[in-house]
Amino acid sequence: MKRSIENTIEEIVLPIVEKNNFELIDVEYVKEAGHYYLRVYIDKEGGIGLNDCKMVSEELSELLDETDPIKENYFLEVSSPGIDRPLKKDKDFDRYKGRDVELKLYKAVDGQKQFEGKLEGLFEGIIKIKTDKDEILEFNKKEVSIIRLSVKF
Repeated sequence: MKRSIENTIEEIVLPIVEKNNFELIDVEYVKEAGHYYLRVYIDKEGGIGLNDCKMVSEELSELLDETDPIKENYFLEVSSPGIDRPLKKDKDFDRYKGRDVELKLYKAVDGQKQFEGKLEGLFEGIIKIKTDKDEILEFNKKEVSIIRLSVKF
């Protein structure tokens, strides 16, 4: 159910995002602390601003009221993916090649679930990262719960 709602919302929001030359990064429909949240993450060259989020939120809210694809009460949030953005689409792995990433697995490998390194890329479903010891680690994308840009100060 959750994935079908997310797919439906993607179809609804995509024309809004594209007509404004934004990129749809992700759609999440989650339940947290007893409340449902519909989160839409957008981006554009140079970054997304508050007015961009407001505009997409208002247009999307109007369409959601018309089509009513979600039966539960929920909070709508439209935002940028942030500086520690997750990498979800294949093109993200090309765009951020060479950047520092944090990767978490669903199941531990040799007692470890979290890894860090420089993104080498995505190759036929295999994510490769280079550690600070110049080791190349390989992970099946299906076994990765999340991979995101690492923020280091």
